[in-house]
Parts: sequence; structure tokens; C-alpha cells
Amino acid sequence: MGRISTLVLIGFGAFFVTLAPLLKFWAADQLTYAPANHFLISRLEAEDARYFSVQDLKVLTADLDIVVTTRGDVKEADGDRVVWDEAMVVNDVTNERSQVDFTERRSAFDRYTGLAVDCCGNSVENEPVEMEGQIYKFPFDVRKTTYKVFNPVARKAYDARFVREDTVDGLPVYVFEQTVPPTRTRTSTPPKSAIGMDGKGDVRVEHWYDGTTTFWVEPVTGSPVRQEVRRHEVMKTEDGVERSPAFVADAKMTEDTVAKLVQNAENAKTQIDLLRTVIPLVLLIIGVVLLATGAVLSRRPSR
Repeated sequence: MGRISTLVLIGFGAFFVTLAPLLKFWAADQLTYAPANHFLISRLEAEDARYFSVQDLKVLTADLDIVVTTRGDVKEADGDRVVWDEAMVVNDVTNERSQVDFTERRSAFDRYTGLAVDCCGNSVENEPVEMEGQIYKFPFDVRKTTYKVFNPVARKAYDARFVREDTVDGLPVYVFEQTVPPTRTRTSTPPKSAIGMDGKGDVRVEHWYDGTTTFWVEPVTGSPVRQEVRRHEVMKTEDGVERSPAFVADAKMTEDTVAKLVQNAENAKTQIDLLRTVIPLVLLIIGVVLLATGAVLSRRPSR
């Protein structure tokens, strides 16, 4: 083999050896991120929930079907930023009532870290909100520590602490738990008779919310694959007396939703493993072989 061919082998070998760590320690992180064109419909179920029905002016007990639709706003994505819009519809299965509750949310966040970004009309219920903490996802390579996660009901970020390791449909996950203390969220004016008070006319009440959200998170991708929400919201008059439940429910993701999220996380984890481990290792081996071959050939006397 000629001298030029030997130099070509050495050149390609050096290129592959250099490319391997570059792909592993830099390019892989740049190629793994939350997508701007995200679209997902997830469902949760809550049995024996209680909520104040504006239509009936009383508290109803029912099984609830909760549908959450999340869609990325591609036009607002820019650089490291993505923007997702969410609509949550609560349907009363027991009493055959649709849309007994409806909430909207718009969130901008860093596609790599999952941290909130202050821009693009962040809002809850079309009211501007200054968001902080993790939005929708945890960072890649999740650690066993405490993260601040934005809570859309309280409209504030609270600690989500690591509690244990677990598996979901065979997928290893980290479990985090967020507890929100009693927080005043809004006011309303129901009739006095509807909340067990004497007299006629309406009364101004404050809605107080507390709850616990549990996240099962795939640690490589930072993707939640299961979620359970305990929501306890009551109405209190201005004297601090609790008058009526407003929304009390323990909601869990359906098995179909969990299976879909697990599949998505497994696919993303496989891609990350390829970029971080398999492809860099293959490139390194090829590079070393080419360098060794070039070195051996360069020592042979020319014919």
C-alpha cells in the first residue's frame, strides 16, 4: 500500500478517535431535547371524587375522567426554548356530565433542562403567571435529589423530593413526591344555601388548595411516565371557616396512558444510549484499528 493510502488510514483513524468523545460528551446532549412539535393526549381517572357543581349548586360524588391535551407551539420555539399549550377537561362519568371543569395552561421552558423560561405569554387560565422550576419534564440524567416543580393549581413551584427507586412496566424509574401546603388560589360567590349557610343571597368564599403529586420519572430522559395527584380544594368564608368541598379527588393516570409514556421514554432512552455509548464506542474502535493499521503499514519498507 502506498504512502498516501497509509496517511489516509491514519487521518481517518485520528478523525474517528476525535469524533467519539465529541459525540459522547457534547453532541449527544445537543441532540436529545424536548420537541417543539410535541403532541400528547393523556388520561387520568378519579374514583369517588367530590366537586361543587355550579349547575346543581351542590356537591356531587362521582367517578371522573380527566383528559389532558398537550400541544407544542412550533412558531414560538426558538433556540433552546419550546412552548407547550395544555388543556385539561374533567368529565363526570357517574352523572354523565361533560366538562364539569376546564383549565388551560401555557408554558415556555428550556428544551434541555426542563426549567421554566419567562416569556411567550406564560399563563394559567389565561392569567399571566411567572413560572419557575421544572415544567413537564425533569432534566436529563436525573439525580436522587430535590427539584422544584411548577404546580399549576397553586401557580407556584414547590419541592419535589426523591423518595425511592421503582419500576413501571419493567422500566427503572425514580419516584419524586411534591407536597403543596394549604394555599389560597381564588375566590367565588356561591349562594349561601348551596354551602350550608343560613340566609339568602350570595357569599364571597376563598378557595384553599393543598395536595400531593407523585411523579415516576425515567432518569436518563427525565420523562415522567406515571403520575398520581391528590387534590384537596375547599371553600372557606372570610372568617376562615370551611364551608364546602370545591374539588377533592385522587387522580391516577390510566394504564393505557402509562404504557404510551413508557414506550416513548424507552425509545428516547435507546436513542440517547446510542448517541452516548454505542456509536462513540464503535467510532473509537474503528479509529484505533485504522490508526494501528496505518502505523504498521508506515513501518514497512517501500517496495
